[in-house]
Amino acid sequence: MLEHPLLFSTLLGFDEGYKHVFYTWCAMAILLAVSLMLRGRLKLVPTGMQNVVEVVIGGLESFTVTTIGEKGRKVFPVLCGCFLFILVQNLLGLVPGCDAPTANLNTNAAMALFVFCYYNLVGLRNWGPGYIKHFMGPMLPLVPLMLPIELVSHAARPISLTLRLFGNIRGEEIVLVLFFIMAPILATLPMYFLFLLAKVLQAFIFYMLTMIYLQGAMEHAH
Repeated sequence: MLEHPLLFSTLLGFDEGYKHVFYTWCAMAILLAVSLMLRGRLKLVPTGMQNVVEVVIGGLESFTVTTIGEKGRKVFPVLCGCFLFILVQNLLGLVPGCDAPTANLNTNAAMALFVFCYYNLVGLRNWGPGYIKHFMGPMLPLVPLMLPIELVSHAARPISLTLRLFGNIRGEEIVLVLFFIMAPILATLPMYFLFLLAKVLQAFIFYMLTMIYLQGAMEHAH
């Protein structure tokens, strides 16, 4: 989105290079505020915001259990937290005067490294030293070939997660700015709905890839 040039340097005294940190904290504050608000107004028959949140979380949980199985319930809180956190960060880019933290490589790299460490820790917790078998291929003679390939493949996952999210969100931000410059109202308003869908989709893709990585770490090595 278009940002006010004095937002950080004058009003908040922040350097422009750290604006993604500020908006990341804004996303966390929004999630915390909504959580506290919903917790204080829980009803047996959900209405309003509670109904929307229950539909979203319930749908994601059902999708996770269907894909991974019952063991997916153990990792679902992390998966759901990642989805909601990335979604709120993405949507901040549609607010005039704000920027999406996910349009910055540093934010995405931090989340991708967390996912990388988390799914490997889950694998080690489930299989112990036997987790190394996930990297050795289906046959013992193939170990010298498969081990380096698997290690490089897993090491590339954080890079892939980082660049995929960054490229899509940053590209949308640039396109939206260009449309705003050419036709401030007529072109920008319809694009909001398209980009709203795209930002939700990007959060879901990150969620789905994380789920696939976790599924691989929890399955038996072939």
